[in-house]
Amino acid sequence: MQLPEHSPFTEASLSEIGQVLGCPPAVRGNHVHYEWMPEGDHTRKLSVEVYPDIPIGKRHGALVSVFTTNAHLQLHFCTGFVASEDLGEVTFVAEASGKVSGLILEREGGCSLYTNVDRELLSGDFTLLAPEVMLSGVALSLTEHLLTDEPPTAS
Repeated sequence: MQLPEHSPFTEASLSEIGQVLGCPPAVRGNHVHYEWMPEGDHTRKLSVEVYPDIPIGKRHGALVSVFTTNAHLQLHFCTGFVASEDLGEVTFVAEASGKVSGLILEREGGCSLYTNVDRELLSGDFTLLAPEVMLSGVALSLTEHLLTDEPPTAS
């Protein structure tokens, strides 16, 4: 598969994602497919498709699509990811206008989606946030070094 220069994905990074999730990447035309089920748990099967560069409306971008037994989730215009062997998870991130969205896939079959999170929540004092809000800031904070948009300034 030919990967464009502007894509957040490389052949090496697509392999790294498979390494962390415990499943090899399978190239299928214009995307890479991962599918896994945690050992001993037949209820948490995940299937993920990473499209490094496809038309999304009038623009091109990266798309991550996740299929679970109960849901279908998509992250449009993915700008990067963090693959953590220690945490056993891959966090895909997208950003626009001071808002961050993230899709987190766990080796053990979990999947979390956080959308439209104010960027400032990723680097503040998490103890000042309500517990309902804190989790998104903590979960996405490890992607902060990937973000390119300037954070909004307080007025």
